[in-house]
Amino acid sequence: MKLYDDEVTILDGVPITTPERTWLDLAEVLTVDELVVAGDSCVRVPRRDFENREMPLCSLQDLQRMIDRHKGKRGLRKAKEAITLIRVGSDSPQESLLRLAMVRAGLPEPELNVPIIDDAGTRHHQPDLSYRKYRIGIEYEGEEHGDEAQIVRDIARSERYTALGWTEVRVSKRHMRDDAKAAVAKVRAALVQAGWRPGR
Repeated sequence: MKLYDDEVTILDGVPITTPERTWLDLAEVLTVDELVVAGDSCVRVPRRDFENREMPLCSLQDLQRMIDRHKGKRGLRKAKEAITLIRVGSDSPQESLLRLAMVRAGLPEPELNVPIIDDAGTRHHQPDLSYRKYRIGIEYEGEEHGDEAQIVRDIARSERYTALGWTEVRVSKRHMRDDAKAAVAKVRAALVQAGWRPGR
């Protein structure tokens, strides 16, 4: 398969394929969900406080350009399906997989890492996934959340949720087993409690 000049970049003096071309190449070996995770990582906007870059690795348009350019490439069907599911805003693979499981289970699509803004216009923390309409924030707790300092921060975050009149749904690795059925059930219960009904 042809490799175009603009599909190669230089990293530390070594020529490598660009993120968008690498993503398309991965379509040959990854599942659709894995390709969505990789795509979400490519298009996410870095957090200035934690990363030494400000721009995404590439854009959705860059990924689409690769699909349009390489018509006969292996994995193209998966790439076309995956690109419809990629979203800007996911900060981790588990957030991406949780979102996919929720939507496939018929739940509304959540927003990703959007800050809570109270009635006075004050900006608060950003839930991993959220439903502003229902005042529900979903937080994926990775292994680092067992750290003592992080536990203190998580408790403070839970207290803010309560003070703001929001519901916090906490999801961990064990909720993600078996296609995230337990995680989806937790989110669905919170949505129903907040007044959501399927089809509405």
